Amino acid sequence: MRLAIFDLDHTLLAGDSDHLWGEYMIERGLVEREHHKRQNDRFYADYQKGTLDIAAYTRFALEPLVRLGPEQLLPMRDQFIRDVIEPIVAPAAPVLLERHRIQGDVLLIITATNRFITEPIARLLDVDELLATDPEIVNGRYTGGISGIATYREGKVARLKQWRAEQAEPYTHLTFYSDSHNDLALLREVDQPVAVDPDDELRAEAEKQGWPIITLREPLATL
Repeated sequence: MRLAIFDLDHTLLAGDSDHLWGEYMIERGLVEREHHKRQNDRFYADYQKGTLDIAAYTRFALEPLVRLGPEQLLPMRDQFIRDVIEPIVAPAAPVLLERHRIQGDVLLIITATNRFITEPIARLLDVDELLATDPEIVNGRYTGGISGIATYREGKVARLKQWRAEQAEPYTHLTFYSDSHNDLALLREVDQPVAVDPDDELRAEAEKQGWPIITLREPLATL
């Protein structure tokens, strides 16, 4: 069996869902504006540099969920998907996903963004398999912590290995699409790494290794 793996933010999406959710919380008045924006922007810059403390960021990102509970935030999340996420699905992403479906590949999204945000995005993209950073839930309430291994940098390699071990059939060929140097560990593990609208560090490595470089930002992109 063949497995097609996709990063989410800045790959299938032309933006960062986690950072945008933080801005959405600010706009809706659910967090203190100046402090939350400053922290949200700082964590995003750390991610871009590859220095993100994923545990600290997850606690920060989940704070409204811990404080308010999912009951209050689920309707707002649905509106967020409609208003913010649907418009930033990369124009050629549905074409690429459908191409892999036609080939008979299993599709999987792997993302550092937490599952609360990414589950509805995976449904929007009609991708059944999702590996995301899983929020810890104790007695039915979110704690702000992480359950298991965060799907960030080398954590993506570990989580994918766990997931493959749980599958009934082995995968003989893995393709992985990503925009970020944070995903180099996993890109080096798969049979076919593909750089998608890559950042400068990933572009340089892709050119050095001879990996394909594509864009999903143009509707008629050649894939």
